[in-house]
Amino acid sequence: MKIILKTLSIVALAAILVTSCENKKTEMKTEIAENKLTIKEVIQNNDPEKGKNVPNNLVCMVNDLYMGKEQIEVPFEGKMYYGCCNMCKEKIPKDESVRYATDPHSLKKISKADAYIVVIGNNNEVAYFESEGNYQQFLKENS
Repeated sequence: MKIILKTLSIVALAAILVTSCENKKTEMKTEIAENKLTIKEVIQNNDPEKGKNVPNNLVCMVNDLYMGKEQIEVPFEGKMYYGCCNMCKEKIPKDESVRYATDPHSLKKISKADAYIVVIGNNNEVAYFESEGNYQQFLKENS
């Protein structure tokens, strides 16, 4: 009788654990799907006009995209960079190429953390300028 009770207890515990793990997986999948929808909705609802300056903290500096919501702060060497996910958070300190851009007007290498950022693409792509003045000059020379 003790062996049967012990076996039933183990089976019941195993069933609870399996059910619990499956529920967690389902919850995680649902959360990921909801986050993807939320990001898409935020971008659509905050779609800035092409050519407009956007705040640095709303830009994923790894993907060079305006995201429409506050990004993850990544401090590095006294400057603040922004990324959209943990991969970006890890990449910014390790990969210099994601911290710098070339100003389209002056062609100087500039830190994205200090840049004047403008939406340039139909899919919220951004460009980094050394200053608003450089951006205005760029517009005058390329219109």
